[in-house]
Parts: sequence; C-alpha cells; structure tokens
Amino acid sequence: MAIIKKFRIKNFKQEKELLRLDKISLYFGKRKILEDLSLSLNQGEILGLLGPNGVGKSTIFNLIIGLLKPNYGSVFIEKKNVTQDPIFYRTKNYKIGYVPQHGGYFHDLTLRENLKAISEIVIEDKKLRDEKINLLISKFELEPLQNIKAEFLSGGQKKRLVISLALLSNPKILLLDEPFAALDIMTIKNLQQIIVDLQTQNNISIILCDHQARDLLTCVDLAIVLSNGRVIAKDTPNNLIKNIDAQNAYFGESFKIS
Repeated sequence: MAIIKKFRIKNFKQEKELLRLDKISLYFGKRKILEDLSLSLNQGEILGLLGPNGVGKSTIFNLIIGLLKPNYGSVFIEKKNVTQDPIFYRTKNYKIGYVPQHGGYFHDLTLRENLKAISEIVIEDKKLRDEKINLLISKFELEPLQNIKAEFLSGGQKKRLVISLALLSNPKILLLDEPFAALDIMTIKNLQQIIVDLQTQNNISIILCDHQARDLLTCVDLAIVLSNGRVIAKDTPNNLIKNIDAQNAYFGESFKIS
C-alpha cells in the first residue's frame, strides 16, 4: 500500500503543545483501565493510537472531551487544566470536534437537515450557517446526497457526514474513533486523503485510533502503542514498527506498512 502522505512532520520547528494528558490513571471499580498514562499532541500534528482491544483508546477520547474524569492526573488544553471542565465548555472554548465510531447523526433527518440542526447550535449567524453548510457539502462532494435521509447513506457517506458535522464548529482538535472500521478499500483511501487534507489545508490537529493499523499508519505523523493502560512506544510509523516493545505488545515481528 502506498504511503498517502507526501510528507511527515518529524520535527516541529515551532513546536506548540496543544493537548496533554499528564499521568492519567482511571479505574472502573477495581478494574484498571489507564495507569500513569501521559501523551501529548502538537499543533498541526496527526497522532495515531494503536493497541489491543480494551486497552483504553476510546477511553482516552472520552477523557479528552470530558465525558470521563480520571481518578488521578490532569488534562491540559493549550496549557490550561481542563480536567474539571464539562463537555460543552471544552467543545466551545477549546474547539474540540469528535467523530464517534458509531452514530453521531440524526437517522431520520436528511444530510442537509443534519448539518442545519447542528449549525443552529454552534453558529449564531444564519448567513454564516448557510455558507458553512454549503462549503462542507461541496468540500466532501455530498451534493447528490444532501436530500437523502442519513439512515440510507452508505458507511463511507455517513462517515463524511459525521466529519462534516464535527467541522461546523471549526475545531482546532479533531478526534476520530475508528474511522476506517467496516469500510471498503477505496472508501478508506478517500477518507485517508480527507484526514491529511484537514491537516494541510485547515491546520487541524488530529488524533485517531483504529484497529486497521496499516491504514492508520499511512496517514499519521506519529503513532503510539498502548499496552496495559500505558504508552509503551511512540515514534514515526516506520520507526514504530521496528520498536521491540511495540512488536511484542502489538505488531509482531513480520508486520510491514507496505
């Protein structure tokens, strides 16, 4: 599989930390989910999260958006401690967009009606709402689908809709939870290009997690492997798959990107 990125940002000349999880521990009852976990996202970076089922990837997203609070540790956005801030406050003030693995749209509304409904919440000016909706429909080539109910869209079309919904609020940080799940090869390639374009054209910082490791590694700058609630390796894709700890915990010895 060809590498979809024309470049990878390996060194950040003006490195600016946008998001940091600092020594996070989280327990559900007596069950340990995350333990002393730290990770960071720089401005303009695409970061991938990899690891076995149940390792805590979606939980990390829930901590970032404020759906969960850690037992220990802190969440920082733009160097401000937001650990106790509620979901709506983080979304509005720190511009976080979230694309869940499942759902994220109104089944009985058309594609355009979905965009209109969310725009009324996040955009005050009606004229700007219409302009933004039309821009997103054009950007993601959704014109032929705008009057179709969301429940009748294909998996890839639904994914483009939900990403569009997340972009209505002009997020600085976009979280993508298993964006490639249950999609065909061509749809995945198109979605990879969309993700890279959001970085290069819109300067959006992105975190994505997925079990499709090759598909994830073709469109990220850096990736993390999680095991037993901790970060055990972080590096560029080519270096990460050679990391012994990452191989032992996740990739195995024979894994290759292409």
